[in-house]
Amino acid sequence: MNSLNFSRRHFLKSSSIAAGVAAFPNLLLGKSKNASKALQVAAVGCGGKGRGDISEIANGNQIIALCDVDHVRAQDAFNAFPDAKRYFDFREMLADIADKIDVVTVSTADHMHFPIALEAMRHGKPVFVQKPLCNRIWEARALAHVAKKQGLMTVMGNQGATTAGTRILREWIEAGLIGEVTEVHYWTNRPIWPQGKGLDFPTEPVPDTLNWEVWQGSVAQRRDYSPRIHPFAWRGFWDYGCGALGDIGCHSFNSAFWGLDLKGDFIVEASRVSEFDEVTAPSRATIEYLFPKKGRRGPVKVLWQDGVGDPNTDKDFIRPPGIPDDLELNHEFGQVFVGTEGVMYCSDAYCSRPPELFDEKLKKKARTIKPVYERVKGGPTQELARAIRGEGPKPVSNFEDHAGPLTEMVLAGNLAVRLGKKVDWDSKGMKVRGHPEADKLLRREYHEGWKPEAV
Repeated sequence: MNSLNFSRRHFLKSSSIAAGVAAFPNLLLGKSKNASKALQVAAVGCGGKGRGDISEIANGNQIIALCDVDHVRAQDAFNAFPDAKRYFDFREMLADIADKIDVVTVSTADHMHFPIALEAMRHGKPVFVQKPLCNRIWEARALAHVAKKQGLMTVMGNQGATTAGTRILREWIEAGLIGEVTEVHYWTNRPIWPQGKGLDFPTEPVPDTLNWEVWQGSVAQRRDYSPRIHPFAWRGFWDYGCGALGDIGCHSFNSAFWGLDLKGDFIVEASRVSEFDEVTAPSRATIEYLFPKKGRRGPVKVLWQDGVGDPNTDKDFIRPPGIPDDLELNHEFGQVFVGTEGVMYCSDAYCSRPPELFDEKLKKKARTIKPVYERVKGGPTQELARAIRGEGPKPVSNFEDHAGPLTEMVLAGNLAVRLGKKVDWDSKGMKVRGHPEADKLLRREYHEGWKPEAV
């Protein structure tokens, strides 16, 4: 397979799709007859975060294929699962053994999430995709559409959607523990890789163990290989990643997005943005979202700050109101929910623990609030595996209901940065009201052979 033919004809004629929905409806819809059957897993992206994702889903399942463009970075996974077939190119893997695969994990650079996940779903496969779902809003919307149309189980790798702390936080919000939430503050020390205007990326010969052409994949502008791009600093490139906001935003924003139902229209504006260019994102930015009243919830302001070295000493850091003056904030990231009757502080991006409360009356009241939401074990990959087997509900961060709209919220912040204008986001129309020039940033210009013909 030399290219991704994304036409409707290809979609209907794909051998796995043609047989998959008819032959395996229980697998796709999460109603397997063999509830405890080990799933056959194919992993795309095996180094770095991918190695952790593979280890997580391997519990109770079988890793049958490992695909990575960099066989040096993937070596640890290769050693751990010596019986798994090895590939450089996900297209070859799916063409070769799609009929043997039950679920695909995608843990690659952001720009490749879309083509890999789309091709896997067109073979009828449930998918796990690392955050952010995509680095273009149109691509995130397209994956959500295909997942819904095919009835496929999906999940994004934002661990906060499965942590007990996030579920406790939502229960406390819904019980009115801190009154009406009016503000949510997030911060991070990211980027911890090079970002900003005029950076130099010296090139080197491509290692024999790296397929640089497939790594660049769908991106139209080809670049020579540089070790300053792969394996880590790609996050700062608009083409490959989406900066600090894209890296941590889907983790951090998840709590407010789910707990306060922030789907829909909003206004977002960037300020105090350091210099950047058309190649890489800025090293620092402050981004403010304004969400209108929705149902019983009043309007909410969400403030994001990245590039913060130490929030306790940084003179430009906007300290959230309501927290004790002597509280030392986490240097790496954190979040504060400000309510009319109190505040909640989470000292990480994932709400991995219950939020801290600073009023003894609030702590006492919190102990009376009963659990409402199921606690998830094993992270998002295991949440997905259980859903596929019919042992658990549809994952919270599925593409259609959660991961897609959450990713759109995150990427709209980057729209505000790149446009240098206030963004009035029309969710239904998938556009910025009054600024048609933003349309070109919603989609990607695809390299020859990678353009999806129709979704």
